[in-house]
Amino acid sequence: MAAELDLTDLAARATAAAQEWAPGAVCTDVQVLTGGQSSLTYTTLVEGGPTPGERIVLKVAPPGLEPIRNRDVARQARLMRALAGAPGVRVPTVYFEDDGAPPEVPPFHAMNLIRGECVEPIFEVPTPETAALIPARALGAAEMLARLHDVDPATVGMGAEATTDLEAEVRRWTRAFETVEPAMNDRYLEAEERLLATMPRALRPSFCHGDYRLGNMLCDGETVAALIDWEIWTLSDPRLDLAWFCMFTEEAGHPMRSNHEPTTMPSDVALLDAYAAAAGALPADLEWFHCLVRYKEAATSALLIKRALKAGMDLGGVDWRTSLPALTRECIERLADFTPEG
Repeated sequence: MAAELDLTDLAARATAAAQEWAPGAVCTDVQVLTGGQSSLTYTTLVEGGPTPGERIVLKVAPPGLEPIRNRDVARQARLMRALAGAPGVRVPTVYFEDDGAPPEVPPFHAMNLIRGECVEPIFEVPTPETAALIPARALGAAEMLARLHDVDPATVGMGAEATTDLEAEVRRWTRAFETVEPAMNDRYLEAEERLLATMPRALRPSFCHGDYRLGNMLCDGETVAALIDWEIWTLSDPRLDLAWFCMFTEEAGHPMRSNHEPTTMPSDVALLDAYAAAAGALPADLEWFHCLVRYKEAATSALLIKRALKAGMDLGGVDWRTSLPALTRECIERLADFTPEG
């Protein structure tokens, strides 16, 4: 279980760690900032830094827990450092880090505070002003995804990172299905079998965000200012991110959709066209990945619903008994006539 974090101690640690970045800098006034689900996010005021009175972000692993997997803030920082300056890819700038002494003293990294709006139109009703900006943001995000996938991990010093293959990705969501009640996992083994039987040849591993959507971006007007929340990034097949992004369009039928008003999100065809324009072409066998992300979405939604029901939370009218089996069934039916290229 995570322990309580001492914010006075965090300010002192941040001050010490900041000296290599800005000698003489002092960090004070640590405040909570809404951020990723796996780590703790704060802002702190920096006096004596490069910019007078600047507030910066501290991303901290939960104290009392090993900083591994999605809590590995050092790994997230390495990724953002590697992507700094990549053409067309915008991520926060990492200023400094502290390794801590985990699990009691958690590691953290510090980065710039990017002002911007974070709106996921599938889950929240945007204001009329924001709704008018959503199409440009989404198409810009599709282009940025192509630029992200174009970065060679070895060239930016990340070639030694472990990769996730497609079979492991399928079996990951099967394990998730195994933990929920039968009403949530109907026909999941049939879907797994078809996914494994029709699995296409993998592409060169690329940087994959893992949850690529507008809800994990800070936007300034029509522009995506930064892609954030890198807790579950991997080196894997780039089509995973591309198909996942398409799950957040109106026609995808997201099982947890809570905004039933028009979202102004472009269609999946429009997103794919924008990606192809930036990448030069669409990758082969994308249909298989559209099926895989439906399997993934059904599994992840089932986990969220299981936890919500256990906690007695209001699901906001989500009809999971219909929507979850529908996604799994769609995966099965779409793969019935699929044959991978090559």
